[in-house]
Amino acid sequence: MIDGSRRTFLSGCAAALLGAAALPGRALAQPAMPVPQVPHRHHHVRVDAGSPEHARVALTFDDGPHPRLTPRLLDILRARRVRATFYLIGNRVRAYPLLARRIVEEGHEIGNHTWEHPVLSRQGADRVLREVDRCARIVYETVGHVPVTMRPPYGMITARQAEMVFAERNMPTVMWSVDPEDWRGPGAAAVTRRILRAARPGAIILSHEIHAGTIAAMPATIDGLLAQGLRLVPISTMLGWEPWGPRPSPLRLAAAGT
Repeated sequence: MIDGSRRTFLSGCAAALLGAAALPGRALAQPAMPVPQVPHRHHHVRVDAGSPEHARVALTFDDGPHPRLTPRLLDILRARRVRATFYLIGNRVRAYPLLARRIVEEGHEIGNHTWEHPVLSRQGADRVLREVDRCARIVYETVGHVPVTMRPPYGMITARQAEMVFAERNMPTVMWSVDPEDWRGPGAAAVTRRILRAARPGAIILSHEIHAGTIAAMPATIDGLLAQGLRLVPISTMLGWEPWGPRPSPLRLAAAGT
């Protein structure tokens, strides 16, 4: 969980940023399921923001699903016809599969936020890949499609680890360019104000669906972003990829056409 001691805790982890990486010559953990296949060749090892040439931003929500707050957030997004990206924790997907399915059914994207939310920069290569793979597997089993991007818990990942995830699992590490620090509990008005002041074309906005203040901030935040002429899109759209989500199989399409 992310609480008020987050910054103090993370500063104590700073020395780990240079230490955890794949060991030369060591065989890495093999995926327990097919590697996510991005529909286009890409070079995205780490993404902090999208192109400023397009008037669009990405709303992203970490750490869910939450049994009480996620439904409220989805209602807000649906009322405004806005699509977002949810970086879900694998063991919470297992606990709340119906919410994960609702996220997908309402047109949102699911990203990989690891299985149990560890500080990846303190882990070895095998643990990093196991965390990513377990999350990918439960998302696939629950909604029928694998995440194609990953966000490290707390934003803590080394450059070598991000390169490894890209090379071994074909997944970019997605960070953010706008952080309202909603985990501090500043209140809905402060969250909205911080997001609207910092939002620019191409922004990736970090927030957490496990905080009531964040959910309360979303109506005014979304309305404010739209009033600025910004289009709210999922991460895959921000990257110029095909829309994320399960698609009918060729057999089903053939059957439907007969």
